Amino acid sequence: MLEYDPLACLPSSEELPDSDDIPVDNELQDLIPTLLKAVLAMAWADRMDWFFGVDMGIYYDPNQPPIVPDGFLSLGVERYFDENLRRSYVLWEEKQVPILVLEVVSQTYRGEYTSKKEQYAMLGALYYVVYNPMRSRKPRLEVYKLVNNEYQSLLGNPIWLPEVGLAIGMEQGTYQGITREWLYWYNEQGQRLLTPEERTQQAEKRAQVMAERLRSLGVDPDTLV
Repeated sequence: MLEYDPLACLPSSEELPDSDDIPVDNELQDLIPTLLKAVLAMAWADRMDWFFGVDMGIYYDPNQPPIVPDGFLSLGVERYFDENLRRSYVLWEEKQVPILVLEVVSQTYRGEYTSKKEQYAMLGALYYVVYNPMRSRKPRLEVYKLVNNEYQSLLGNPIWLPEVGLAIGMEQGTYQGITREWLYWYNEQGQRLLTPEERTQQAEKRAQVMAERLRSLGVDPDTLV
């Protein structure tokens, strides 16, 4: 008896474009999600069940073009380390809807508060995060949670996301030499997770302190193996 596998008829992630080829409007649309991904890579270095995509296509229907958020987080999926990594995110392969999607608003609105919000609700993404750095009278950071197929606004900064196990928020900081307001991850106590650059600086300071202590004891740290 022949067995029919409907998934075998669908294109794979290797065959599908990784994005919609629409260029980002400004650097922040790349830098902000890249920073969030870099922080997770350090904080969750031992976890093998997550993926953070940046400007990557999410394929939910083989007959429809992909949805391409500026960033998205999926949990419960395999973390790839091979040379090809993920070329796109295909729901009929991954079997996990992203738990969080992120849009960074530029001077040109692209439906972040309307059509994209509806798309992500249809997709079933639990959290929808919108960051608009140009706002002054309205909140720059908005976080929504999907409740009964509709997004409800969450208040605070940072905002705790229990299903993720982290909070997301904004504050002033420096990344790649650029000092401005950035989005960061926080733990349950509200402490911001360090960036890779900050971790390196912290390690260098500890090494300097240790070297000074050794010198005060008459030991040259440069001679230690």
